[in-house]
Amino acid sequence: MAERLTILYNKKPGYDIVFQRSFQDLWTELEALGCGDRRLCIITDSRVDQLYGEEVLGCLEGKCRKAVKYVFPQGEEHKNLDTVKEIYRFLVEEGFDRRDMLLALGGGVTGDMTGYAAATYMRGIDYVQIPTTLLAQADSSIGGKTGVDFDGYKNMVGAFKMPRLVYMNLGALQTLEERQYYAGFAEVMKHGLIKDAPFYQWLIENMYEICERDLDVLQEMLIRSCTVKKLVVEKDPEERGDRALLNYGHTIGHAIEKAKNFTLLHGECVALGAVAAAYISWKRELLSMDEYYEVRDMFVPFYLPISVDDIDPQEILRLTKSDKKMDSGRIKFVLLKKVGRAVLDDTVTDEELLAAVREIHFSEEDAHA
Repeated sequence: MAERLTILYNKKPGYDIVFQRSFQDLWTELEALGCGDRRLCIITDSRVDQLYGEEVLGCLEGKCRKAVKYVFPQGEEHKNLDTVKEIYRFLVEEGFDRRDMLLALGGGVTGDMTGYAAATYMRGIDYVQIPTTLLAQADSSIGGKTGVDFDGYKNMVGAFKMPRLVYMNLGALQTLEERQYYAGFAEVMKHGLIKDAPFYQWLIENMYEICERDLDVLQEMLIRSCTVKKLVVEKDPEERGDRALLNYGHTIGHAIEKAKNFTLLHGECVALGAVAAAYISWKRELLSMDEYYEVRDMFVPFYLPISVDDIDPQEILRLTKSDKKMDSGRIKFVLLKKVGRAVLDDTVTDEELLAAVREIHFSEEDAHA
């Protein structure tokens, strides 16, 4: 029996998050959504297609009205409106209408872009998230945020569109490249830091098993991580309030991601942003010095960066002011009042932000000091 969580909106069922270890029961879940007489389109990138594209297609063929696959080139640089345009073209040529469904097979790029295509194609078509990376399983596949990058600005064009189902094959984590795997852990750690101190402590205690990708431990980790996100997005599905707490580490993280021209992975940048935000929290005497250094150093065993070279702090400051989380000219920043309790703050000054960026900036001068 699969483990599952149910996302509720206004106390009505929204969709299930299903935790499995293979794609064996995918059709059973889709059939329950009435997919037998629908056209289904798998949208995936070239890397994931090589691993799982044909297997997932094989789960659908002969069971639904039509099953097809659209493959786009791997990489964040393809998460844009040009790729969405090609998805639209493919769907039109394949005869897809509003009764049909898209399946997002892959990581955060695939899920965000497929969700946006689903939100806008014929004013809305159903879609299902089938996340295959740790980052997507722990975070981006849940909550209905969709979007694409625009001129290098992260997720600047988007829409809220809830999936009909999130189907997680935890077995896919075994094939993830090491760097991709650990990048996803930044979002897991974030959930503990903002809302669940016991979960944060559990992550520390199960560090070895997490690094070894023990599936039993990963399943418990993901259920607990997804539970944090579930509770937040149920209360605030369209980010009018506390859902913004999930952006912990993202304001500075997104700026670094763009400044480094996406050579760092999203989760790596979130880790850097999380350290910077914890630094501001310490300097404001919300965290003790020991708490700050513990938060910072806890990213290291999971092979996540806590410093970055070759950035200009002034450029990072400028880029944060282009972030979509700006509100009436102020940055909505997320700080830690303590481990397990985050707060929103719109009073972070340019000087505080620059000091935090300098704290995580590794330079040659520092190395020879």
